[in-house]
Amino acid sequence: GPVFCQALGAPGRVPRRGPSQASAVGPAPSPAPAAPEAEAAPAEAAVFGSGNERRAGLTAPRFHVGVVVVPQQIAWVIERLGKFDQILEPGIHFLVPLVDRVAYCHSLKEEAIHIPNQQAITKDNVTISIDGVLYLRVVDAHQASYGVHDPYFAVTQLAQTSMRSEIGKMTLDRTFEERDAMNQAIVQHVNVAASAWGIEVLRYEIRDIIPPSSIKQAMEMEAEAERRRRAEVLQSEGDRQSEVNLAEGKMQATMHQARGDAEAIRERA
Repeated sequence: GPVFCQALGAPGRVPRRGPSQASAVGPAPSPAPAAPEAEAAPAEAAVFGSGNERRAGLTAPRFHVGVVVVPQQIAWVIERLGKFDQILEPGIHFLVPLVDRVAYCHSLKEEAIHIPNQQAITKDNVTISIDGVLYLRVVDAHQASYGVHDPYFAVTQLAQTSMRSEIGKMTLDRTFEERDAMNQAIVQHVNVAASAWGIEVLRYEIRDIIPPSSIKQAMEMEAEAERRRRAEVLQSEGDRQSEVNLAEGKMQATMHQARGDAEAIRERA
């Protein structure tokens, strides 16, 4: 009786102990705090799949009573007794309770994924930091579910490796000048592998290219020297034009003076 009440947490009911047992055992330990909600994450991950189950707008019932409604631009992958059965399109559908389950949930909308900042070495051995944004969408929910463990993570890693490969083919100056060509090359490389994962990469955009501080200072000095050169050229051209204008003015003044003197001599004669 006392042990059962202690297990239920009833106050003031503890099992009787002798004097030696009370000193050896000591006070009853406090109950452990409740586990956080993170313990339920594996069960939910089993319902929504891996990697993309936490993406915005992806919600699917863990349990159903036989009638489900799929939202627009969402695809639910149904498994029957652990085996792929069908892909539910938007609308109302009827399932078999306890037999059919929503295994994966994918959004068919175009999504933008940030490619984290990474280090890359150019053709002229300059280390730069570069990041970008990848625009993609799921075109085959079956391949996205069973073709790769985490399609979004796989595409992100492939985009990073393709970016480093393309940067290694260019010098530092060309990386700033040929962004469009580099973006198209990255999209082509990623689409070759992503087609087997049910994902289509629409475009890739490089956000920032950050060179080392020493290279940045050298580029600033070069730009400053170029600006000074242009300023000196403009100043010299201005001075030359000024001297030409002064010379032409003196020449015209002399010509007019000579004509005046000639006219005066003719009048005297």
